[in-house]
Amino acid sequence: MPSPFPGMNPYLEAAGVWQDFHSAFLPALRDAIVEQIAPDYFVSLEEHLYIEDPPDAETRFIGRSDVSLKGGPALRTYDASATAVLEAPVQAKQTKPKDVFTESYLAIRNREYQSIVTIIELLSPSNKRPGSGHDAYLGKRREYLWSGVHFIEIDLLRGWGRMPLDEMPACDYAILLKRSTTWPQAGIWPLRLRDPLPTIPIPLNEPDPDARLELQTVLHQVYDRAKYRYRVYMTKPQPPLMPDDVAWADAIVAEHLAPDERR
Repeated sequence: MPSPFPGMNPYLEAAGVWQDFHSAFLPALRDAIVEQIAPDYFVSLEEHLYIEDPPDAETRFIGRSDVSLKGGPALRTYDASATAVLEAPVQAKQTKPKDVFTESYLAIRNREYQSIVTIIELLSPSNKRPGSGHDAYLGKRREYLWSGVHFIEIDLLRGWGRMPLDEMPACDYAILLKRSTTWPQAGIWPLRLRDPLPTIPIPLNEPDPDARLELQTVLHQVYDRAKYRYRVYMTKPQPPLMPDDVAWADAIVAEHLAPDERR
């Protein structure tokens, strides 16, 4: 059964649901794109790797997650009584990072050269809420915007405001499309809660035609496969809905759920 909301389902934004939705939505986007662009292109589900340092330090983007942080084989221990050991005059200790985490994204690559053609980011709370994670993402975002790749940013979270961009209209959700051939001009889909998610173009290398991505169709598929109807309506949407949307959303949920499924 598809999501009952005409566009983004606000109940999917809750902290206890969003990470699961994010993890399911990106592979579904890949499935929707790859059939249109193979065999000349492929779509990789890739990860950025971040280190979050202790308080008052920055979150650092350190690359893709195929960079291993695990130690290698144990080093041999030498007997100081048998072998002369030279010691440094000063010993220093590095503070251990607070956390290491990853953020998934999609990369469309040219099959022949393996080069990145298009990046697709689905924003997470760590990208948007003020703090070191937000700052780290903004730095990566600037690289996307000013590089020679196409860049698509999908923001389906109402919290923490919109990402910075000149002339961004007021909206609840937003989709940004930067074509490498037209930047600094970019396309924007500003969306309100009641608006359906659009079908957007996915640019490739010229002269190849754009692929098409039906975001609303993909959301319905993910919602149905994950059976979100049985878990997301136990609490109110977070962040809270605007007062004029509360009764509208309650009526949709009441009609969607069977009597024994309602709170």
